[in-house]
Amino acid sequence: MSKAMLLETERLYLREMTAEDAGDLYALNADPEVIQFTGDGPFETVAQARAFLEAYDHYRRYGFGRWAVIRKEDGAFLGWCGLKYTPELDEYDIGFRIFRWFWNQGYTTEAARACLQLGFGRFGMPAIVGRARRENLASIRVLEKVGLSYVGPLDFEGEEGVLYRKMKVP
Repeated sequence: MSKAMLLETERLYLREMTAEDAGDLYALNADPEVIQFTGDGPFETVAQARAFLEAYDHYRRYGFGRWAVIRKEDGAFLGWCGLKYTPELDEYDIGFRIFRWFWNQGYTTEAARACLQLGFGRFGMPAIVGRARRENLASIRVLEKVGLSYVGPLDFEGEEGVLYRKMKVP
């Protein structure tokens, strides 16, 4: 594994995203089905995606962030998965976004499970939350499969959402 590689699972590597991932990130967010429930819009250009990645400082500030999900077998960029700290809420959350043609193959669950283990293990996070729009059943299913429990409803950028949480097991 190179220095940028952070995690390895049976089928995946997770690594820091870099400016070289701008084309993939642009393409990922350009698919309306992929971003349908996220509240995010597409990047207008690859250059805008690159600028986002160049300004992304979570790795430097916290030591973790949203990581590129790479398939071991062929080096394909599947999307991203990872952890985010929100200082205003003093809260850690897990998020993921995968190209549609990789859905329903277990990649998101595999990556999310590894991220939770890293968050609780290496980073000592006391709890990790996940948020989804109520109608995003696939994301809710991933949160449940990796052990997060339903906490309650929430406002998801003006839409009905759900909040899930997993506490660190002592």
